[in-house]
Amino acid sequence: MYMQSHKSILAPRIALALVATALFAAPVLAADVGVSLTIGEPGFYGHIDIGGAPPPRLVYREPMVVVQSQVVVAPIYLRVRSGHAKNWKHHCSEYNACGRPVYFVEDDWYNNDYAPHYRKHHGGGGGKGKGHKQGKGHGKGH
Repeated sequence: MYMQSHKSILAPRIALALVATALFAAPVLAADVGVSLTIGEPGFYGHIDIGGAPPPRLVYREPMVVVQSQVVVAPIYLRVRSGHAKNWKHHCSEYNACGRPVYFVEDDWYNNDYAPHYRKHHGGGGGKGKGHKQGKGHGKGH
């Protein structure tokens, strides 16, 4: 009789432990799944090397700088998510660009001019058109 009551006490505890493990493991497993985007893909956000691409259309005429540097640094071109340029001081660290002058390129220019040019000269880089991927692809080579 002792064994039967011992089993009946353990069974719900084991089931509870399994459920708890599954609940806590699910977010960890989901975190391992990521979207990797490269320059030239519609969902890419970050540093763009203009090179021989068509001249960029800019969001603002002048580069934006959050933290002035004692050293003169060349401006960089970035494609950023909607609203990030407007609130740049809150987002510059995501792109590792707080101490740099930044020109923000227009999405339309990126999708219709730069991305096709990049894919033509570098190969790959996703399909044509405007994708809706929103992976963490900004800056940092992401």
